[in-house]
Amino acid sequence: MAGKKILVIDDEPNILKLVSFILESKGYEAVEASSGREGIEKARKEKPDMIVLDVMMPGMDGFETARKIKAEPAMGSIPILMLSSRAQFEDKMKGIDSGAMDYITKPFDREEFLQKVEEIIE
Repeated sequence: MAGKKILVIDDEPNILKLVSFILESKGYEAVEASSGREGIEKARKEKPDMIVLDVMMPGMDGFETARKIKAEPAMGSIPILMLSSRAQFEDKMKGIDSGAMDYITKPFDREEFLQKVEEIIE
């Protein structure tokens, strides 16, 4: 678990810092991106073990970002956990359809979040 690299993509600086802090407190290395486009670039460069991805972002939303990441052979196997304030069943299904392994809604429970991360990354 420790030392695994997780890319966090969220356009809200407070959420970005909070998620990174939670991950780093458990020994993960957090890499941050504040847009879908920047997230794709960082995923190419950093080759993370996992991606935590926000859905609602300006420009390219999380669904499109996930599809683009999954479409690239070098990144297609990176697991994605979506984190969103959109709690509708349709949104969750759209997240899974776009390549995410799981979907957590904000505000999220720290322990539940870490448990999902562990399930996905291990």
